[in-house]
Amino acid sequence: MKTAETTEQRAEHWNDIFSHKADQELGWYEQDVGQTLKYLDLAELPATARIFLPGVGRSGIVSALLQRQYQLILNDVSTCALEELKQRCTAPDRCRWLLHDISVPLQAEVSADIWIDRAVLHFLLGEKEISQYFDNLRRVISKGGYALFAEFASDGASSCAGLAVHRYSLEELSRRMGERFELVAHEHYQFTTPAGGTRPYIYALYRHL
Repeated sequence: MKTAETTEQRAEHWNDIFSHKADQELGWYEQDVGQTLKYLDLAELPATARIFLPGVGRSGIVSALLQRQYQLILNDVSTCALEELKQRCTAPDRCRWLLHDISVPLQAEVSADIWIDRAVLHFLLGEKEISQYFDNLRRVISKGGYALFAEFASDGASSCAGLAVHRYSLEELSRRMGERFELVAHEHYQFTTPAGGTRPYIYALYRHL
């Protein structure tokens, strides 16, 4: 199983994935985004909230969030994913597009009320990349804001999309978030893939104190 260690390698890998596979061929694709919305509702965000979505890909959560009138910051390292997502976008005036490798320092000035990561963090393997990811998160999330994770759990798959993954326990997520974030809710969740298989995920919602 290979790794994608540089920005150029990551971009090449994900551009290839999104250029050749339909949504239903992606192991993480979910037609029903209710699991994410359930945790989002716990945050009780105002209607004017800004949401940062790292590694958004072509996620269907975008349409659901736009229907709720949120402002979105849509990030990915793949130009193919962002271009396809732009074509589907129903409210471009409420979207900001950010082509960037989330494992390196953000150069743009960005702030948000919640950071929603579904199946992105676990693709980062090196300690430097993981630490920088969390540095970006802490920079983006305003005081009183939230971070929501949905990552491969400790007993989850060891690879996805042709890449090795870093599986997470609740304890590791909490340690990496640090003392300035409190755990609001969490669960071990069995996700059903489009092919009918199951993958254990850890869902965790944190609030910035």
